[in-house]
Amino acid sequence: MVNENRKVEIEAFQKKITIERVIGHVEGNKSHPTVIAIAGIHGNEQAGVYALHNVCEAIRNQDIQFKGNFYALSGNLNALKQNIRFEKFDLNRIWTQESTLNINKDINGFDAEVNEQIALYNIIKDILSRNNGSFYFIDLHTTSSPTKPFITISDSLNNRQFTSNFSVPIVLGIEEFLDGPLLTFVNEFGHVALGFEGGEHYAEQSIVNCEAFIWLSLVITKCLSKGQVKNFDLYKHLLCEKRNTQDFYAIKFKYAIKNNEAFSMNNGFKNFDAIEKYQLLAHSNGKKIKAIKRGKIFMPLYQKQGDDGFFIINSISKFWLNLSKIVRKLKLYHLLRILPGIKMDPSNAYTLIVNPKTARFLAIEIFHLFGYRKQVIKDNKLHFIKRDRKISDF
Repeated sequence: MVNENRKVEIEAFQKKITIERVIGHVEGNKSHPTVIAIAGIHGNEQAGVYALHNVCEAIRNQDIQFKGNFYALSGNLNALKQNIRFEKFDLNRIWTQESTLNINKDINGFDAEVNEQIALYNIIKDILSRNNGSFYFIDLHTTSSPTKPFITISDSLNNRQFTSNFSVPIVLGIEEFLDGPLLTFVNEFGHVALGFEGGEHYAEQSIVNCEAFIWLSLVITKCLSKGQVKNFDLYKHLLCEKRNTQDFYAIKFKYAIKNNEAFSMNNGFKNFDAIEKYQLLAHSNGKKIKAIKRGKIFMPLYQKQGDDGFFIINSISKFWLNLSKIVRKLKLYHLLRILPGIKMDPSNAYTLIVNPKTARFLAIEIFHLFGYRKQVIKDNKLHFIKRDRKISDF
């Protein structure tokens, strides 16, 4: 398979390891499912890389045989080597159809992150061409604040179905607030793609949580059986207990940090902490930043790099989730197209073009209900993009 002749040495958690772009891979039956796990797309988030390294070593040392296929990839090798989030710009904000159209195999002479994107894209495309089964993309991350593990997904039914196997919180709609994440790009080709946040950057438990998620995902996709996983009961206890109480959240607000802004998050906030409207959360250029609504704090920023100061999330009811599932399975989204001021984009069947006047009277939650999440403004019109898609070529 395609790989780079490049190795980097990283040191964290009192251990030094050497990694390549392909940390490891196991090829079973090409018609069986394929799990593609990526870690370190942010170079200061190294727990996932150590987890993939440990999983690949265990597979090799125990000679575990696979029915399906597994590929463990490192994201931003250059940033991982320096233990920084990124060098020039965020590698997880440049995955768009427009940017990848210009990708070629010559990876010399570009900015550091573009080199990383080109190399990663070519390897993923090669993996897709080599296998014929279902594909599951997992992007391993950690956060700068203490947190329990959680999952982020674009709100497609296949993503929901896969993540229902776990008991950790699920956060929907992050693609509405971020431009160019890798997983959103992958989702547009119809594949299951999700982000797993294993814990705080430098917590040893984050490695264990990421390992657990990978092993459990391999079992869920039937790449291997639970009897082949040495610590299966522990991993199940960590991430799959009490599935009937799984919480779903939607992002309602993002505080975006501007260029040259002196942003400082107030100390003590953890992911999913309850906050009240007008509660003091941070300071910007010496001025107070207060919550604009009640909810829960999500991914408060306690690191120097990054432009997402914090998010505010709210719970989603089980009734809404079940209703949206029924609406989509019955393909009732066609009803939206007959409303005044709404039409299908002639160049993209997954996009609705909406007159802003119509949008004033039709709550955005209605579009969410029918499976349309991403909202973009083009030519003074709102474009809502459907998350449920058929599989297409990468």
